[in-house]
Parts: sequence; structure tokens; C-alpha cells
Amino acid sequence: MTSTVQITAMTAEHADQVLAIYQLGIDEGHATFETQAPTWDQFDAAKLPAHRHVALDHTGQVLGWVAATAVSDRCAYAGVVEHSVYVHHHARGRGAGTALLGALVASTEAAGIWTIQSGIFPENTASLALHARAGFRVIGTRERIGCHHGVWRDVVLIERRSPRIS
Repeated sequence: MTSTVQITAMTAEHADQVLAIYQLGIDEGHATFETQAPTWDQFDAAKLPAHRHVALDHTGQVLGWVAATAVSDRCAYAGVVEHSVYVHHHARGRGAGTALLGALVASTEAAGIWTIQSGIFPENTASLALHARAGFRVIGTRERIGCHHGVWRDVVLIERRSPRIS
């Protein structure tokens, strides 16, 4: 881990780098069912502004990002978000993912959000390990939930329930 990782709020200033990292993750094939990163306007409209963070190196280069979306507009789910976290392949193992998930936990708990969830391809063992270290637990597997490049894929469902919010 490096001490040069700085976490800050994601803004339009980071758009090009955030979307480039997103596309790199898409191209690796084990991050998402998506095949192309959205435009910044689409991304910006979909992600909750208070729960979008970037990890920067000492030069201001974006190493990775985390962002959350509401899972439902029903009031019973007001405290539940789904998140994505992406780290540039050159920056992996430097603490950016851990720092990003820490920032997301802090911002969501401050907002009264009690559950952060996501779905991860089982082949993405690095992401599963990162999330386990950050306090996420596996709650199940959705088998053959979607077809990705002609192959039916499973998704491991994970969640982190805040111990501070009941």
C-alpha cells in the first residue's frame, strides 16, 4: 500500500479518466455485463453525487473510482445502495480499492444508508477478496443470470450491512 493515495469527491473534472478506467474494466471481461462505458452525462445522472469518490496519486492522476446508485425509489429501500468500484490495472495493490471502499462506507453511513450491495462475477477473485477485507459478505449466487459475450455468467451477490445503523 502506498501513502500517496488521496480520496476525493468525484467531479466532472475526473470524467475522462473515470470513464477510461471503466472501459478498461469492461474490456478485461470480468467486471460487468456492460460492453461500453456510458457517456459522462449518463454516468453523472445515474450515480448518487454524495457517494462518488476517486482515488488520486500524488500527481492528481485518477487511480480508481467508486460510485453508488439507489436500488429502488420505494421508501423501504431508502437505506440500500448498489455500488461499483474500479481500479486501473496499473494501480492495483497500492491501496486504492481499500481506500475507495472506506470512503464509500463513510459517506453512506453518514447519510443513514444501512446496506451497500453489489454483484461480482465469481472469476473476479481480486474484487471478492477486496470486498471481504472491507467487511462485505457473500449472500448468494445468481446462477446464469445474464449472457455476456455469448456465455451465461453467474453473479455472486455481496453486501455490507452497517453495524452503526439499525
